Amino acid sequence: MSTSDPKSPGSGTSLLTKTRPKTQRPPLYKVLLLNDDYTPMEFVVHVLERFFGINHQQAVEIMLTVHRKGLAVVGVFSFEIAETKVTQVMDYARRNQHPLQCTMEKE
Repeated sequence: MSTSDPKSPGSGTSLLTKTRPKTQRPPLYKVLLLNDDYTPMEFVVHVLERFFGINHQQAVEIMLTVHRKGLAVVGVFSFEIAETKVTQVMDYARRNQHPLQCTMEKE
């Protein structure tokens, strides 16, 4: 029996390659603050610092963007984190009797 026989085991040079499914990143969600005419600017700055870890200067700039443009993206997160942040902000605003609105949308 010849070792060069293509039918004999181990004589082939072709390799089996496994194709790995490409792992997709989970979709990200933008958290948005919406402007209203009643929530004090200082409260919005406080919310940005407390729930988003934004420093005071950046918080003031984002608050002014919300004030001037009607809304601003505060951060981009996975679904669960975005949902938690929205809930935290909305609950905190209600407890402090402010109508501040916070929403999320798919990026």
